[in-house]
Order: sequence, then structure tokens, then C-alpha cells
Amino acid sequence: MTTLQQPQNWKKPFFTIWTGQAFSLLGSQIVQFAIIWYLTEKTGSATVLATTTMLALLPGVFLSPFIGPLVDRWNRQRIMIVADLAVAVAALALVLLFATGQVAIWHIYVIIFIRAIGGNFHRPSMTASTSLMVPKEHLTRIQGVNQTLNGGLNIIAAPLGALLMELLPMSGIVAIDVITALIAVIPLFFIVIPQPEKNPAESGSTTFWQDLRAGFKYVLTWPGLLGILIMASMINFFLSPTTSLLPLLVKDHFGGGALQLGWINALFGVGVIIGGLLLGIWGGFKRRIVTAILGIIGIGLGTSVLGLLPGSAFTLAMAAFALTGVMIPITNGSIGAILQATVDPKMQGRVFSLTGSVATAMMPIGLALAGPLSDAFGIQVWFMLGGALTTLMGLIGFAIPAVMKIEDQ
Repeated sequence: MTTLQQPQNWKKPFFTIWTGQAFSLLGSQIVQFAIIWYLTEKTGSATVLATTTMLALLPGVFLSPFIGPLVDRWNRQRIMIVADLAVAVAALALVLLFATGQVAIWHIYVIIFIRAIGGNFHRPSMTASTSLMVPKEHLTRIQGVNQTLNGGLNIIAAPLGALLMELLPMSGIVAIDVITALIAVIPLFFIVIPQPEKNPAESGSTTFWQDLRAGFKYVLTWPGLLGILIMASMINFFLSPTTSLLPLLVKDHFGGGALQLGWINALFGVGVIIGGLLLGIWGGFKRRIVTAILGIIGIGLGTSVLGLLPGSAFTLAMAAFALTGVMIPITNGSIGAILQATVDPKMQGRVFSLTGSVATAMMPIGLALAGPLSDAFGIQVWFMLGGALTTLMGLIGFAIPAVMKIEDQ
């Protein structure tokens, strides 16, 4: 494995870039909230919401395995610059469509799809760059910081999005995404992001397709990672529809509006902050995989309770969703730290893209089934079923030796 020595003053350059990305995430989440509620009020269809989410996922499923080798071959800093600019251009197009009153549902579908392509180039580039900018012993805590950020953004973005929908037209709200994407780009022009070391004997000796095959081989010959991927695929199949169906659960089952959706998302964000801070301070159990699996079980239990509650128990629903929020950083942060600490830096672009693709592959199928099923039998059904099966997957994980020994790779 290639080892790069991070400079002692790694915090300033890393957190400068991190701050720019945080602004971009805030803008994206505000706009995402507004668009989802716009579609909820405009159509009232679970199928439309599921289709919107599915279009955001498809690039990750089909393109990520091919993006990974490019991330490892190209300059990761330039990839992030181009990806952020692409997001800004796509958002600007949507601003013009809303401003001129010409927006249609299919326009939103297309813009979401384009933004997803940019995101699937950006995420593995940033994740792989983090392991080269941050010392190995701090990776779990940085994962905790990232998860805390996600929770904080949920707290701010959802209520702020609901407020802005009362004050601004949709064109003004979407314009926020343009501005914050540009804020994310600026630091990338001035701070050098380290690239993985290359063996001079190997430089230029492999083709794109050889790199692609090497990525598949790396994952397939690591039983613990393969087991984690299978579990993640099943969990995403069970849980991904609940995210897209939540607005309808709030509106139709609990009788709420945009404000109530904002509050339940905010409480979820509080949970994520608590979980992220806990992981950042505590660092999890000595074997990170134990921490991750306990988090999976907690996510499943919180989701099941959310589906079982009666329509009059919205306060308890917010508490159940907050519990789910606590467990998400415990799970994602622990698994992310395992991979960043053990995967060869030269392979990380391929491995992160490929694992993301495999983990996401079942989500469109779940969404395709959940939309019509929920329209026919009620929104709560998928929450109860998905939560119970997620809990079961966590318990199964404890019984798979290769998964429990993944950190021994």
C-alpha cells in the first residue's frame, strides 16, 4: 500500500475546502427541500416523488464504476472544480425556467439527472482526497465532523427552505444553489490537493479498462468488503423509498404541511448532530464494524416506529426520526473510516465509486416498487416493512465472519 505523509498543518487547507463544500451542501439542501415540496403540492403523487429520487440515483448506479478509474487517473482537484461548476450551470438553467414560467415536471427531472452526474464525479474525488489530506488517526473523527455537518444542515436547511418558500419565488430559491456552488469552487483554485503517488514503473502502463478491471478485482477478492456491499444494497432497497415518501407521510398520514415537514427534518438533523458529535468525540468501539452494525439496527428500529405510529402522534414521529438521525452517522462514519484507513490510496477512486454504485444499485428498484405500492396501500406500509428488514440485516451482519473481520484486511 502506498503511504503519503500528510503535512502537520493539514487543518487549514482541508477545512478551507471543507467550508466551501459546506456552503454548497447548504444551498443544495435548501433547493432540494423546496423542489420536493413543490412537486408534493403540484402532483400529490408518490410515483412522481419516487421518480425524482430515482433519477438522482441512476447516474450513480450506471456511471460510478466508470467514473472511479477516471478519478484515479485524472487530477482530483480539477474534477471537483468542473463538477461544482456543472452543478451551478444546471441550477442556473432551472432558475431561468422558473423565472419565465416555463418549468415543467420533465425539466426538473432533467436538471436533477445532470446535477447527479456532477455529484457522482465530485463525491469520490473529495472522499479520496480526504484520506490524503487528513492523517489516518484523525479519519474517524473527520467522519464524525462530516456527519455532524449533515445534521446541522438538516436543522437549518429544512425550516429555512420552508420559510423561503413563503418569501421568495422558486426562481429565487434555486438561485441560492448557484451562489453556494460558486463559493465551493473558489477555494479549489487556490489550495493544492495532494494526488496519490504513482510508481514510475507503472506510470502510463495501464489502460482505462485495465484500471476498471483492477477495481472490480480489488473489491471482489476482499470478502469482508463484498459482504458489506451486499448488506448495503439490501438496506438501501428497504430504506431509500422512505426518504422520498416522507413528504407524503407528513402530508397525508400526519396531516401536516411544509412547516411540519421542515420540523421533522430539523429534528432528524438534531439526531445526526448528536450522532456525529458522539462519533467524533468517542470514535466508536475499537472494532469500527461493531459500531456500524449497531447503527444499522438503530436505523431499522427508528424507521419501523415511524411507520407504526397513528396519525395523531406526530410528536412521537419526530422523536423516532431523530433516533434514526442519531444512528446514521454512527453507521456511515464508521464504515467510511474503515474504507479510508484500509483501501490503498491509488485505488480509492475506483473502490469508492464502485462501492457507491453497488450500494445504490438496488435503490431505483425499491423506489419503482414503493411508489405504486404506497399509492395503493398507504404510505406507512413501506416504513414498517423497510425498518423491520433493515434491523434484520444488522443482526445477520453480526453472524458473518468476513464482515466482522473486515478491518483485518
